[in-house]
Amino acid sequence: MSNGNKNQWGSNMSFILAMIGSAVGLGNIWRYLYVLYYNGGGAFYIPYLVAILL
Repeated sequence: MSNGNKNQWGSNMSFILAMIGSAVGLGNIWRYLYVLYYNGGGAFYIPYLVAILL
């Protein structure tokens, strides 16, 4: 049961900055994998995935 408290952002600016950071971070993950594959660096997939999981 909830006691009525809601999780809220401190301000609209903090929410916007968090969303921008999330979008940029996800874009870099997908781009890195594509560039890695395109340049023949498949051996780096395993260390990259291990680093992401840690």
